[in-house]
Amino acid sequence: MKKFLIIQTAFIGDVILSTSLIASLKARNPSFVIDVLVRKGNESLLQNNPAINNIHIWDKSKNKISSIFQTVKKIRKEEYDLIVNLQRFASSGIMTVLGGAKETRGFSKNPMSFFFSKKYKHQIEPKKPVHETSRNFSVVADLCEGVIQRPVLFPSEGDFKVVEKYQSTAYICIAPASIWYTKQLPFQKWIELIEQYHAQFPSHAIYILGGKTDAALGSKIIEASKCSQLINLCGQLNFMQSASLMKDARMNFVNDSGPLHICSAMNAPVTAFFCSTTPDFGFGPLSDNSRIVESKEFLACKPCGLHGYKSCPKGHFDCGKSIQIDTQ
Repeated sequence: MKKFLIIQTAFIGDVILSTSLIASLKARNPSFVIDVLVRKGNESLLQNNPAINNIHIWDKSKNKISSIFQTVKKIRKEEYDLIVNLQRFASSGIMTVLGGAKETRGFSKNPMSFFFSKKYKHQIEPKKPVHETSRNFSVVADLCEGVIQRPVLFPSEGDFKVVEKYQSTAYICIAPASIWYTKQLPFQKWIELIEQYHAQFPSHAIYILGGKTDAALGSKIIEASKCSQLINLCGQLNFMQSASLMKDARMNFVNDSGPLHICSAMNAPVTAFFCSTTPDFGFGPLSDNSRIVESKEFLACKPCGLHGYKSCPKGHFDCGKSIQIDTQ
């Protein structure tokens, strides 16, 4: 029996994509004991996952240095055979190196990778696109010897029960917000999408999804739209409840952000808008019913960065403004 720790202390989408590697390992050998380390706030994404034995939580909101070593202390007690680090920052590298495992693996981009037992390239080359799930899989490919599993989430019966009241009619979901301005479809484009869809399907509900901090944007969209079927659920549903609702939507319209990966993990229908970024970075949708929408114009400045920016570096944001809306 082998005991593994998978470290992924990045954002929502990164944690969701890591479930592909976890599922692949477990499918290869059901006797593997797999624990996961995530940062506080993302642990609910892994709830009910039958492939996961235990979830460690790193609370970096307090004293970051102190919390790292407190986490290391907990990790060492587990006596892992292997620690796999999917994160590329020094903090996770320190926890990997000091975790006391017999073997450590991770990406060479991590500043602490010099001390890993094995390190692997994490290449993002738009001309040679590789999905992030494949990059992650490369770290454990020799232990899997099988196909790469789809990312997966496991909402509870209670999560599905919470959203039942919103499913009495056909509906779509939109997730208009993003941490990065240049990864977010422009406001007027969302209004255009809503009004176009409502004209085609006037009886369908349109649910706005997001966190509490996105509620103001949701209210602004409702005020600007002429759609009577628009309902703002920002901050009212947790991750798993949102996933439950998105699963049975007629379509989910999202940015290049966390909700995109929720759709992949639920195999939910999705239309993903890529403004300043490109799916060739390796973070595109994996759902059977998926569509990618980008500007059809040639833009020498696109893509301008992997994660996006708080404002357009060129000042025009043509990659977002020139996207053509089509709800078909």
